[in-house]
Amino acid sequence: MAEYIRNNSIPCEEILVKDFSRGSSKFKESHLAIVDITKPVIVAEISPGRYNVIDGNHRMEQARRLGIEKLPAYKINPEQHLQFLTTEQGYLAYIEYWNSKLKEINHH
Repeated sequence: MAEYIRNNSIPCEEILVKDFSRGSSKFKESHLAIVDITKPVIVAEISPGRYNVIDGNHRMEQARRLGIEKLPAYKINPEQHLQFLTTEQGYLAYIEYWNSKLKEINHH
């Protein structure tokens, strides 16, 4: 998806950290200590005007803890992010991404 963002000139904009809930995310403290909160997060529109963080939950949490109100973000609309689930390659990449997140959680 990062390549898609680069290749399609998706604009980076600021989002308010308070607009995104922590959800049920578990945060790896050792990872929180090293995240780069200047790297834009990726948020996907999951219903009209409602976005979820799909890459950058640790950066969002670190910003919360540091009292930072805004972070840079790429906002991806449904037409842009659904295409990653319509090809076998996109689907497998999506599954691999989430499996890697589960492995991180299960190893700690």
